[in-house]
Amino acid sequence: MSFVKEFRDFAVRGNVVDMAVGIIIGGAFGKIVASMVGDILMPVIGLVTGGLDFKGMFYALDGQTYDSLEKAQAAGVGTLNYGTFVTAVIDFVIIAFVIFVMIRQMNKLKKAAPPPPPPNSHDCPKCLMAIPLKATRCGHCTSEVKPA
Repeated sequence: MSFVKEFRDFAVRGNVVDMAVGIIIGGAFGKIVASMVGDILMPVIGLVTGGLDFKGMFYALDGQTYDSLEKAQAAGVGTLNYGTFVTAVIDFVIIAFVIFVMIRQMNKLKKAAPPPPPPNSHDCPKCLMAIPLKATRCGHCTSEVKPA
């Protein structure tokens, strides 16, 4: 089998296509959640905490104080951007919660199939036609059968 044919067979398998669709949708979903956190939740959290902006929280590694992260970075100073990390943790918690809720709802929709009803007939050993369980004689070939 040639390398190209083997790759083509791999690439068009159903699982690979499903995975690709999931990755693309996941990327778009990540952007939506990031926008929700950055543009909706963080301003509200900032309002509740008295104007606290997590993205602007940092520690300059040279020990100096800078008015903003941009100014520290423009000065070429290394920074620990713990505010960005806090925002990423909030993003993760929200994404994990939304995925949990979605999977929980999908599991509720997947109701277990009811068990099949018990059989009400069995096959005649002579003619293989279906006969009632309590029958002692086949109605098709009149052979004697043991009730099941």
